[in-house]
Amino acid sequence: MNHSLLAGLFELIDLAELVPASHAAYRPLVRDGLLYFLEGLEPARLDAIVAEQLALPPVIRSALRLVVLFRRCPTLHKLGQVVAHDRRLDPELRERLQELESTGSPTPIGDLDIALRRELGAVANLEIAPTALAEASVAVVVPFVWRESVTARPQRGVLKILRAGIVDKLHEELAIFAEIGSYLEERRLHYGLPEFDYAGALDSVSRLLANEVRLDHEQRNLGVAGRFYAGSPAVLVPRLFPFCTDSITAMERVDGVKVTESGLTPAGRRRIAETLVGALLAKPLWSRAETGVVFHADPHAGNLHVTQDGRVAILDWALVAEIDKRQREAAIQIIVGAVTLDVERICRALEELGEPLDPEGIKQAVSAAVEEVRRGKFPGIGWLTALLDQLAAGRMLRFPEAVILFRKALLTLSGVIADVSDAPSIDSVVMLSGWFDFLGGLPFRPTAAVDSRSHGAHLSNVDLFGLWAGLPATAARFWTGR
Repeated sequence: MNHSLLAGLFELIDLAELVPASHAAYRPLVRDGLLYFLEGLEPARLDAIVAEQLALPPVIRSALRLVVLFRRCPTLHKLGQVVAHDRRLDPELRERLQELESTGSPTPIGDLDIALRRELGAVANLEIAPTALAEASVAVVVPFVWRESVTARPQRGVLKILRAGIVDKLHEELAIFAEIGSYLEERRLHYGLPEFDYAGALDSVSRLLANEVRLDHEQRNLGVAGRFYAGSPAVLVPRLFPFCTDSITAMERVDGVKVTESGLTPAGRRRIAETLVGALLAKPLWSRAETGVVFHADPHAGNLHVTQDGRVAILDWALVAEIDKRQREAAIQIIVGAVTLDVERICRALEELGEPLDPEGIKQAVSAAVEEVRRGKFPGIGWLTALLDQLAAGRMLRFPEAVILFRKALLTLSGVIADVSDAPSIDSVVMLSGWFDFLGGLPFRPTAAVDSRSHGAHLSNVDLFGLWAGLPATAARFWTGR
């Protein structure tokens, strides 16, 4: 592929729409990175992408060109879904990117029927539909009806099978990701942009995206999630059927619409938004369980539906972030440190969340964040993620993959919730849930070990006594700023 021809293609695509104005300095870097990515694809695939772009009408908007491009590359498709509700983006681009969440229209399954039956074998009383219900970024979803016995009632479900050739495409793109980090570092220096660990971030994302095509992993995650949300009547996690295989997931069919297209009243949309925050963020954050707690790491609107009976159905569990109790406790200690204006406490908690690379830089960043709280900023989820972003961007702290994935998920979820309803804030729902969890643990505190954080809000009796005893010091830090 001629480099100048490919570069000329970018003249038709205005990347300014893809990069928010607040990050305009990064637009040349994004252009270089995308160009490097496309040039790394095998020639036949790249030729097809360019031919498709050139066949589009010259007057077509850049937003649509980007969506057409993203649909051809599973990694870019996933990127588009992640940022589709980010309100910093151009409104038209957001609307176009949200098309990547759509499941598409029914299409004949063709040769897929042969592959399905060969993989499933002889499943008695199974009727597979002749048309696919949906086609997502990496998989095709085909409806079926199954009877456990000839006289049993019919059960409706869907078969999820990978799209033809998608594994090879994803592996090709992830191999490019392994190289692009060092290239972006070179271009960053050229443009004089701040330091950032591009290679480390892309390497983590690559390993996580590889799970997109591991349907056996998704089945395990569905089982864990089903047990975790079993006591949540407002939430539906599709149940699995007994004839799943390593390459086919057979699960319950969910009838509903995207949470952003529910058509409900403002009060109904607020209820849905509160359910989303409660289920996807507050419940796993405040869980007292040591294991079996998963954060859904791909909560774009296409994976979040409102069912006909008003429940929120959470679909596609290929990507999850398993944040252990120690990490959840550390997150709460950071919030407590912010409330008490205690820089040292926050720095100690950060060591539990990641690997410190620049202790002095961390202390300076934490001091600045605490000063924001002293001046009136609420130390909630938004404040916490802004601090973590700063530490990661400045290479001051190296976070584990689960924390990186959680941050990505929170970015996606925040945009979706804002498009569902402006009424509830994420912080209000999370903090209220934490308060109820704290109250629920009060009866157990008199007999609990003083250092146990297993009885509400991840706070031990020692923590609570320390907060009370430290009130004078907190007041002094507030008035003196030190």
